[in-house]
Amino acid sequence: MDGQNRSSSICPRPRSTATAGKKKKEIPDRVTLKKEIGLLSACTIIIGNIIGSGIFISPKGVLEHSGSVGLALVVWLLGGCIAALGSLCYAELGVTIPKSGGDYSYVTEIFGGLMGFLLLWSAVLIMYPTTLAVIALTFSNYVLQPVFSNCVPPYMATRMLSATCLLLLTWVNCSSVRMATRIQDIFTVGKLMALGLIIVVGLVQIFNGHYEALTPQVAFSLDRMPSVGQIALAFLQASFAFSGWNFLNYVTEEVVEPRRNLPRAIYISIPLVTFVYTLTNIAYFSSMSPEELLSSNAVAVTFGEKLLGMFSVIMPISVALSTFGGINGYLFTSSRLCFSGAREGHLPSLLAMIHYKNCTPIPALLVCCAATIVILCIGETHNLINYVSFINYLSYGVTIAGLLYYRWKKPNLYRPIKVNLLVPVCYLMFWALLLGFSLYSEPVVCGVGLVIMLTGVPVYFLGVHWKEKPKCIYNFIERATYVGQRLCFVVFPQIDPIEIANPSEWTDRSSGRSSLSANS
Repeated sequence: MDGQNRSSSICPRPRSTATAGKKKKEIPDRVTLKKEIGLLSACTIIIGNIIGSGIFISPKGVLEHSGSVGLALVVWLLGGCIAALGSLCYAELGVTIPKSGGDYSYVTEIFGGLMGFLLLWSAVLIMYPTTLAVIALTFSNYVLQPVFSNCVPPYMATRMLSATCLLLLTWVNCSSVRMATRIQDIFTVGKLMALGLIIVVGLVQIFNGHYEALTPQVAFSLDRMPSVGQIALAFLQASFAFSGWNFLNYVTEEVVEPRRNLPRAIYISIPLVTFVYTLTNIAYFSSMSPEELLSSNAVAVTFGEKLLGMFSVIMPISVALSTFGGINGYLFTSSRLCFSGAREGHLPSLLAMIHYKNCTPIPALLVCCAATIVILCIGETHNLINYVSFINYLSYGVTIAGLLYYRWKKPNLYRPIKVNLLVPVCYLMFWALLLGFSLYSEPVVCGVGLVIMLTGVPVYFLGVHWKEKPKCIYNFIERATYVGQRLCFVVFPQIDPIEIANPSEWTDRSSGRSSLSANS
């Protein structure tokens, strides 16, 4: 899997080719990842990844585990606050360790290869393929809902439509970074408009006096007292809806002026999503009883059927467009995780290559697409959400604990952003409580998540740590890499000469190698 030493290979000199009667095809001056993500696109990546299928699936799970409307709304609001605390920590890490790969790159830098590989292993094996599969299934269910209005859409129909959507968006992401980010921009605006429609209709209902379920005496009335473990599971369901707040950190190297735009995008996006989510749930409860919401498999569609009449078809279309944009965002960012892992030598080196002309990580995108299609036919949606939410929270906690350890390990490191210590400490306290009660309440779900992560230990020692492999293995890997390069037209990206000349401020001030101290 060792591709680290080859990642700086120099590509052929720039040239143009022309054939008789054909237009010249210019080959880029340098084959490298392009910085095409400005502040607007950075915000839409965060918002677009957070607002996928979660707000249309998780309200049912949050209400079921919390036991009352009022407590469910509190869970949604606190879920946004916790995501905000975590995003502040990731803003510091993102500008201190300016590498793509998010959690994986930070944990690898702070704790070493094994810990980073375990996060990478669980993410590539289950976390991101499962999340993509859940969003794709939600997309197909909402698209097919008007066609099969009196029954559940057929199993094969949903899987085939989900796979078709994945293949289409994989092709888009393979073709152009700019096209993928434009799709993200457009569909993020579309999903905000869809949620805006739900909020406006809900507010109209409230102004017309339909807010019985939201009055304190009704909202907090409990038919049964939820256990602490049940409340923890409600937070896990809400965390699925908020997952994606850290995804801009996966594409740091493609962000224009990341030290400025990465934290700005986080500060804009997280409060906006929390505000929209809370109002959306209030709108749901203004027109649907808890029993109706719990019995619905498509909450937004049921909402539209009750209040929009003949225009109710707008709702499944809007939700489908929302989840379509979510699939695009997850493909875009999760493929960069595979790319970063291969660049560090933790995955086959082919995954660290990009198309010689489009400068897109085609092999990594194809692996993400294939893994998702495999997951599509496995598991039930709510169980999959529980597995993913547990692994997500585990990786968040380890990463933010790494921030504290890194502060102690390298106190003089230049940090453009340095959050108050109370921020990571408060997040970790909540994280420990949530994980502890989740383990107590759902030991099987959490145990399966831990087992999935730990299966990466032997893979790491055999695939990464063991350097003296038989020659036949190296020959096979080299041959497979060569075939993959020929099929995908990919090469190793060149190192940015600016980064070589100025290794950024990502050095310890006390070592005297910092670009700041060099200029002073």
